Amino acid sequence: MKLEGLRVIDLSLFLPGPHLTLMMADHGAEVIKVEPPGEGEPNRNMGAKEGEFSVYFRNTHRGKKSISVNLKDAAEREALLKLCETADVFIEAFRPGVVDRLGVGYAAVAARNPRIVYCSIAAFGQNGPLRDLPAHDLSTEAFAGVVSLNLGNDGEPTMPHVPAADMAASMLAFGGIMMALFRREKTGLGDYIDIAMHDSILAWTPNVLGEVFANKRPPVVKHERTFGGSAFYQIYPTKDGRHVVLGAQEHKFIRNLLGALDKPEYIELCERGPGPHQKPVIEFLRGVFSQKTQAEWIDWFKGRDISFAPVLNLREAFDHPHAAARDMHLVDPEGHEHIGIPIKFTREPGRVNFKLPRLGEHNAELLGPLIKT
Repeated sequence: MKLEGLRVIDLSLFLPGPHLTLMMADHGAEVIKVEPPGEGEPNRNMGAKEGEFSVYFRNTHRGKKSISVNLKDAAEREALLKLCETADVFIEAFRPGVVDRLGVGYAAVAARNPRIVYCSIAAFGQNGPLRDLPAHDLSTEAFAGVVSLNLGNDGEPTMPHVPAADMAASMLAFGGIMMALFRREKTGLGDYIDIAMHDSILAWTPNVLGEVFANKRPPVVKHERTFGGSAFYQIYPTKDGRHVVLGAQEHKFIRNLLGALDKPEYIELCERGPGPHQKPVIEFLRGVFSQKTQAEWIDWFKGRDISFAPVLNLREAFDHPHAAARDMHLVDPEGHEHIGIPIKFTREPGRVNFKLPRLGEHNAELLGPLIKT
């Protein structure tokens, strides 16, 4: 596997860091999860559980090792620093300054191992006026202006339903670490990477910045191409109370559907671009889609070159044959379900190790020889 032989020490908790190191473990890295004594990683006990482990923990920590370390204990901290001498990557997600106070900041770790790639993930990064604010995904999305784009039918901001800032930070951290490891092959030196969830979600907004950068004002959300201002990028209710979407606005799709529905007069309105002038088309399509059930529309669209999709619930999404065909829905020998590996290599593909670590399970193996008694 691509990352075989790489040793990763992960002090992060919750989602961005654990998701990052899950990707690394799935591709062969030895990931050593450092957990606080007591309850350990919080997501061990968050949400639904099957047996000893939560589904959340299972899908962020499979294939990893666990050590429990009290970083305020000098002997345990020294053992962790010795372990860092053998590591390639170190990840932490404390609030800025905490790792320095605990004695495991970049300077302390790099002094032991100049080749280490050290990555800090924080809500707002290591500098700037917001750096010390306590925050998770929602707060960073709010400061980044993204919550203002998620409007319900009442025009009020609604909760973002996937943790976009968490996941954006995870993916950018993964890319940064890979770049630093690649560069290390030439220089022999590691690096320090400062990843902010706020930076990461700002970087995900280029398709909605037209009004913001060109005209120096926030977008009128309901008029924007991807937020409701287009009949062909829209959610429509069906006869049975479910929903379908039209999900692309290329002219050929517009003409194919409106031609099939005998409404060629609406083509020009759609091809003019998004905005309030498309309201008659949206209302027409809303009426059309309300005449059949979701299943009937699935059948109707088969074989037609139109970007259409049913709105599935999450259970249906993982049960869909496409998820199985892409190995994105996996079941372990105990019958527990897992998210699959999204990066598909032809050579040396990733491989899921379904084993989950108990808290501190690998203390004796990894720290025992390093702790002075």
